Amino acid sequence: MATKDRRNEMLRDSWRSEMSYEAIVIEHNNGVDYVTLNRPNELNALSPQMVTELRDYFGELAFNQKVRIVVLKGAGRAFCAGLDLKGSLDVDTVEPALRSQREVSEIMIRMRRCPQPIISLLKGPVCGGGFAMALASDIRIAGESAKMNAAFMKLGLSGCDVGVSYHLPRLVGSAIASELLLTGRFIYADRALRVGLVSDVVTDDALEEAGEVFVKEMLATSAVGLRLTKEALNMNADAPSLESAIAMEDRNQVVCLQGEDFRKQLDAFLTKSST
Repeated sequence: MATKDRRNEMLRDSWRSEMSYEAIVIEHNNGVDYVTLNRPNELNALSPQMVTELRDYFGELAFNQKVRIVVLKGAGRAFCAGLDLKGSLDVDTVEPALRSQREVSEIMIRMRRCPQPIISLLKGPVCGGGFAMALASDIRIAGESAKMNAAFMKLGLSGCDVGVSYHLPRLVGSAIASELLLTGRFIYADRALRVGLVSDVVTDDALEEAGEVFVKEMLATSAVGLRLTKEALNMNADAPSLESAIAMEDRNQVVCLQGEDFRKQLDAFLTKSST
């Protein structure tokens, strides 16, 4: 069984190494994938190619043990200005329109499904689909230039799109979510911090350094504990009862107790506390 699992892991690694991404750039370092949306001249707007690459990338992470954390950022002066509306949109009939819609929304589903925490570094326009990706992340850090909105409302569409109406009320409450989704107005970095939409606001130049603070703290934790924590947070956001939430927490703790990381970190903690 172990041999078979190892063979499957090697096949996944081989597949990933052969992937050729152009609209996104992935740099791996010490368990962390740094993913850059790489269309700076278009404010990293979501082209069909970028949509496909992001969907492939986040889908592959579910079984990737080498990647513990993902840092998502945009090249140039923007995080992501939303869907690239300059491209041809096949929306005249229901079936192609629904297919195109699902191709984008699947990115958010895979971001939440993947076990790795996602840290998004936000600057400049964070709009539409870019706003949705920021909300689907686990931690958001804003540069001073960040301005976020559900741009869909400005285009004659519903303000509720690709997961925004699910994530936003859970992060900032229904009153602020209603304000932003019903109007499409921008929320800027300083207010985003006040309402809990982002964890911190720093200068744009300090975004990567601020992200590394979270990366360092997460890398010091148990690998399996980190994954199970994200899973429990996802599940317990809609837990039907306290008992069901605690049942998942109990399971996670028992699983973590069996790992080498727990023993090593416990020994280190006890040694430190005794000195």
